[in-house]
Amino acid sequence: MTTHSPSHSGSLVGSAADSHTSPPSRTESGRTRTALITGASRGLGLALARQLAHDGWQLLIDARGAQALEAVHDELSRVTPVVALTGDITDPDHRQALVSAARGFGGIDALVNNAGILGPSPQPALLDYPLEALLQVYQANVFAPLALIQALKEAMKPGVRILNVTSDAAVQPYEGWGGYGSSKAALEQLSAILAAENPGWRVYQVDPGDMRTQMHQEAFPGEDISDRPLPEASVPGFLRLLNGDLPGGRYQAQALSRAEAGRLPDDAVLSTDPQAEALEHAASRGEVSHVEAF
Repeated sequence: MTTHSPSHSGSLVGSAADSHTSPPSRTESGRTRTALITGASRGLGLALARQLAHDGWQLLIDARGAQALEAVHDELSRVTPVVALTGDITDPDHRQALVSAARGFGGIDALVNNAGILGPSPQPALLDYPLEALLQVYQANVFAPLALIQALKEAMKPGVRILNVTSDAAVQPYEGWGGYGSSKAALEQLSAILAAENPGWRVYQVDPGDMRTQMHQEAFPGEDISDRPLPEASVPGFLRLLNGDLPGGRYQAQALSRAEAGRLPDDAVLSTDPQAEALEHAASRGEVSHVEAF
């Protein structure tokens, strides 16, 4: 497919008019559902986009790498309508391009703020953390998700679901995780206040859990992370939040997946004490210094 270069920042990889075969995912009123997933060219974002495509959702996806994103578009557009925009979520022009594309779909039913950065690898202690690098982490992990929500507010359909991807580093003081962890803590508090201010929305903070991804490898340079599950292990938990009737709040995606499979009671999936949850998770693995990164 030819890559088009519109006047806004980034490039348009594909359009919603491309051929597709999957039956559409519809609301109770029969309306086709549309999701915007940031950072969808690899890892969790890609795994979720693939599943939603096969479930019939229309997709608006982005990533910084044009070649990888084009490959994802070519794959998913065979299944469902997909618009893919190359760009950086911290760029205001790119965010506006996403808003324009969302309006082209008639609005969105779900936003998954998955794009983010780890920061320096290996991660430095806070006393040695370069403040310019810390600012970049906050711009990507805190300011950009909020800015995108602000820009999209008129394009969000009633009852929109917003899934902000977080980590147990947001609630547990792991040594060496001051930059990334504090940015995710800020995102979680932002999410909670956003929910209080917008009771008609479902706002979720979702910790995907351990995953075998590029970011996770960067978080543990030189370590073997082959024992971590693939991102697909966390996807059923995200689907539960997108399709179910759970209240807004903080959830651990892999716990949701276990509940979906009947291995955990439904009343155990809402994380009312995320710090205790993080400690229990680390203790269960015998890795009290271990942290999950998406």
